[in-house]
Amino acid sequence: MLGLIGLAATLSVHASAAEPQPVVLVVGDSLSAGYGVAVDSTWVALLQKRLAAQGYGYRVVNASISGDTTGGARARLPRALELHKPAVVVLELGGNDGLRGLPLRQVRENFEFLIERSRAAGAKVVLVGMRMPPNYGAAYADGFHALYGELAKRYGTPLLGFFLEGVALDEKLMQADGIHPTAAAQPRLLDNLWPVLSQVLKK
Repeated sequence: MLGLIGLAATLSVHASAAEPQPVVLVVGDSLSAGYGVAVDSTWVALLQKRLAAQGYGYRVVNASISGDTTGGARARLPRALELHKPAVVVLELGGNDGLRGLPLRQVRENFEFLIERSRAAGAKVVLVGMRMPPNYGAAYADGFHALYGELAKRYGTPLLGFFLEGVALDEKLMQADGIHPTAAAQPRLLDNLWPVLSQVLKK
């Protein structure tokens, strides 16, 4: 009898070990795709290393595409949710929408879809905010940034106010185009996000 109990316990341990790791799905643009940066140096790659080092059992899936907009993400998110079944979805989007001057109503509707679809799939959502340069006009720039706070309040999602805090105005941390962070900036990006992301992680 004790032998059977021991066998059952052993099988249970093996079954637990075989369970897939929960997924953190990063849906973003070039800032998360790592434009101009080696793949293993991106903040997303550094996130995977930090999760492992700190005993979190998550697997990070980077579904980011350079140049992507909230509309582009809206088209591909359902498939990504079905494929990866994430526990957490990080939405690092909107920068390209803003640079193209897309209507804020359109950007809001896309974000609402992304958040609602992710939550319906059982995932917790983290919003990563962006800012527009003042030359886009104060009304648009202010409305764009306020949009993230409005969404976070409506849906109760953790929010990072500005992803490029401490990076955007530092020439040493920005590539020559003035838009994309360098490899040296990637740890700072992760540090910016970590206090917000860690709110929804479980060990």
